[in-house]
Order: sequence, then structure tokens, then C-alpha cells
Amino acid sequence: MAREERGLPDGNRHAFDATIGSAVKHVVRRQVEVGLDLVSDGEMSKITYSTYVKDRLTGFDGDTPRKPALDLAPYDELRRRLAAAAGGSQSFRRQSCMGPISYVGQTDLTADLAHLRAAVDAAGLLPADAFMNAASPGLVTAFQGNEYFATHEQYVEAVGEAMKVEYEAIVDAGFTLQLDCPDLAMARHTGFQELDDEQFLRRAAHHVEVLNHATRDIDPGRIRMHLCWGNYEGPHDHDLALARVLPIVLAARPAAVLFEAANPRHAHEWRVWDEAVIPEDKVLVPGVITSTSNYVEHPAHVADLLSRYVAIVGVERVIAGTDCGFGTFAGIGKVDPAVAYKKLAALVAGAEQASSAVRRSP
Repeated sequence: MAREERGLPDGNRHAFDATIGSAVKHVVRRQVEVGLDLVSDGEMSKITYSTYVKDRLTGFDGDTPRKPALDLAPYDELRRRLAAAAGGSQSFRRQSCMGPISYVGQTDLTADLAHLRAAVDAAGLLPADAFMNAASPGLVTAFQGNEYFATHEQYVEAVGEAMKVEYEAIVDAGFTLQLDCPDLAMARHTGFQELDDEQFLRRAAHHVEVLNHATRDIDPGRIRMHLCWGNYEGPHDHDLALARVLPIVLAARPAAVLFEAANPRHAHEWRVWDEAVIPEDKVLVPGVITSTSNYVEHPAHVADLLSRYVAIVGVERVIAGTDCGFGTFAGIGKVDPAVAYKKLAALVAGAEQASSAVRRSP
């Protein structure tokens, strides 16, 4: 993947697919070994969770320099230290939209689905036990600028219509679709930092409208969405408060909502969920382990976090999750892979403790 990103493809698709397929089987097996109920392919075929779409959509080219996040901008030395701790700088290309958009990623998508199905079968799971990530329409536009469409609204709508192909193929293969949506929170201080809060919220609301339209033919129960403020260990003192964006998030079609709830910037926001009017068909997937720290959470702490959400919506509507992915960019990540699986094992143990506590309740 790194060679292809630098324009140095090996030209051997069979070898590439074999390597990715083996990696997917490995990560699914590891997830099952630690006791996870719902597994993913680890996004092993994607250079990043967001910019991979440049290889699946027409109209993208170039490499646009990115601005530092608002919370990190004043701290040059901190940015250098964080890059070194994570394993290096982000060297992937951030292409911009330069022309009409259509979906041409069927070969890559078909390979991804086949790899996950083979790994699920080998682990003795059902396809419904697995989810596959895909970039939401808004996420694509938050990372890749627009130099073609007259308005941002036209741009994100074109992306949504094209990505509909990928969304439906994932569900048609029997898997759950996870839409990654940091555009609804993180993008306020990153990709859309030129907007003020009110302008950003209007944009986020339109992104949800586009997401809903792109998934209009999919059962909401087969979709989950991930809300994120940025998977990096920075100050995060520019993070938009959950209370501002939650009404927009709850208007989205996906039944399950994944969100940060373990890190010290957002752990307190369980109170926001407690005060919100949550539709009865929504399932909450709070992050109960952090994704940027090598601390291994104690299962009792995980159980305590989960109990807050069980008290809000009931045990049948809570799934234990992670704040974010452990390696959202290929080759870059602060958490040691072996420690990541220890943290996932703590998640499982904590969920078991929380479930036992519910069963013991009168």
C-alpha cells in the first residue's frame, strides 16, 4: 500500500490480494480470540479510513497540503513529538476533487468483501457478526477539498450518490455497514475550520441529509455510524461539545451510534445522553477504552462506564465499543498492537462484568 501511495505499484494484484486476505484472517482471528462479538476486517486494504476513496471514485487528483488542527496549531514541538510517537508523519496523499464523480472501485470492493467473508467463515462466524467500514459522504469532503463543484453542497451530494454503490454492496454481502462520520464533529477544528459553529452545524445537518439519502434503500438496523473528534493525543480544547451536534446525529438513519466516551475530553458527556430524547430504535455504542493510550483499562472501570449508558437506555441497547480505531492510517498509531488486543480483552471482561451486574439486579 505504501508503494502504491508513492506511485510505485508492484503490478501483482494476485500477490497483493493474497497478502491482504491473510492479514484480514489474522485480525479477525485475534478479535475472536479476545472474545469480541462483532468483528471487522481491520481495514487492512486501506491506506487510510478516509482517503482510500481516491482509488474508488473518479474525479480526484493532486496532493493538497493540510492545515494543522486548531488545537495543535500553536504547538510546533508537540506536533513533531506526536508524529514521532505515532511512527512517523502522515505521508498519504490528500487529493482534491477535480472533476465529475462516479464509483469505479468495484474490483477493490469485491476483494474486500471476499476477504472478510473468508475470514468470518474460517472463524466460524456469520456475516452478521461482522461489520465493514466505509467513508461517509461528509468524511470524503472533509479530507479532500473541492475544486470542481460550484458549492460544497453539490460536492457532498455527488459523493453520496457515488458511494451508495459501496454502502449497498457491504449490506448485500450480509455484513453490517459502519459509516465513519468525523465530519460531524472533528471537522469543525480540522477540515472545516474556516467555518464558525453555526455554519458548521448547518453543514453537518446537510451531511446527515445526504447520508440518509445515500442509505435510503438500506435497513437502518444494518447500519452503524461513528462520531469522532479526532483520533490523536492532542489538547482537544477546540472540540465541539456533543450537546451541540447530538440532535443532528440522532436525525441520521443508522440505528447504532458509536462515540467517544472513554477519553478525558468526552467521558463526562454521558450526562448529555442522559438528558437527550433518544429515539427508541437507537443503540448506543460508547467507547469504553481509549485508542491513543497504552494504558490497559481495568475491567471494573469499563463496567462502570457501561453502567452509565445502561441506566439511560437499558441493557439491550448498549454495546461496548472503542473510542476510535487503533490505526486509522496505515503504519501510524501510538498504541502497540499487542497492547491494543489487551485493551480489547479488558473491554470484553468489563462488558461481562456489566452484564453480570444487570443479571444480579432485582
